[in-house]
Amino acid sequence: MSGNTAVMVLEDGRVFRGTTFGATGQTLGEAVFCTAMTGYQETLTDPSYDRQIVVATAPQIGNTGWNDEDDESGRIWVAGYAVRDPSRTVSNWRATRSLQSELENQNVVGIAGIDTRALVRHLRTRGSMKAGIFSGAELAEYEELLARVTGQPSMLGADLAGEVSTDEMYTIEPEGEHRFTVVAVDLGIKSNTPRMFAQRGMRVHVVPSNVTLDQIKELGPHGVFLSNGPGDPATADAQVALTQGILSENLPLFGICFGNQILGRALGRGTYKMKFGHRGINVPVIEHHTGRISITAQNHGFALEGERGEVFDTPFGKAEVSHVCANDGVVEGVQLVNGRAFSVQYHPEAAAGPHDAAYLFDRFATLLEGA
Repeated sequence: MSGNTAVMVLEDGRVFRGTTFGATGQTLGEAVFCTAMTGYQETLTDPSYDRQIVVATAPQIGNTGWNDEDDESGRIWVAGYAVRDPSRTVSNWRATRSLQSELENQNVVGIAGIDTRALVRHLRTRGSMKAGIFSGAELAEYEELLARVTGQPSMLGADLAGEVSTDEMYTIEPEGEHRFTVVAVDLGIKSNTPRMFAQRGMRVHVVPSNVTLDQIKELGPHGVFLSNGPGDPATADAQVALTQGILSENLPLFGICFGNQILGRALGRGTYKMKFGHRGINVPVIEHHTGRISITAQNHGFALEGERGEVFDTPFGKAEVSHVCANDGVVEGVQLVNGRAFSVQYHPEAAAGPHDAAYLFDRFATLLEGA
């Protein structure tokens, strides 16, 4: 093998051979694919991708380089990156360095030059699975590489919110007049979310994932937000109990992605691992009551059980499935019928995605006005 050889091995034994991209070495994670045509910097820095090897379906990646403004967190969170054709040059006035150099700087192991169409078709057919990328001194015989891949922990049952959450509270001040105070529980929050609240006059206290109800109440919020994040929502019993406490206090609640799954569990719904998930910036979602379709940004491999328009009883009043995916009917939102709590599975704050769903932040502001 040549010095820049890289190999990607899947747990079912499939092998893809290519060249090194980013750092050289070994990485293990769950292989998933993202259908976004742009916004790779936001994707790579999204904490929801913790422990996942992301396969880009867009054939050329890296042409806009890397800048100091578009990160969704303080670091790259993906476990690895697999692409077809890395751009040889950077062509964007905001770029300060290349994607290749940033992957190297942050020691993210990747692979390039593979048939990503074949890989994505394989993952769609077989489902997301354990994988590894190996290069340099970490290359070994096939049997050894496969053993490393299959020996890693599964994403099913993975409790990851604590890995990506802030260690201590920080505050984002409102733009202009202070209208409301919101406590945002950081389960893997993206940096654009507090900015979206701040634009609407909200002071946002971002708190760790292990925050208690008493600590939230001490901050005197008008409402509470549950963020996106990685891992299996079935492991988040503490956050589910916290959410039930928030609902019992009748505090207005808004959740996104992992937060949607947490609210759903607090309302008595189960969750399940999807075959290959929704990851991209082009996923159509139907709002049940209006029939409105939003083109959304998404990143989730788990989902809530339920069907479009389903109404069910909870200890906090009647609730309903408010949104579903137009492609496959997967639950994309739940809410209390009285309007005091609502959540969506997609990312209305997505900086690299469409803005169809930004109205949800206005809806939360309206809810706080009447609280």
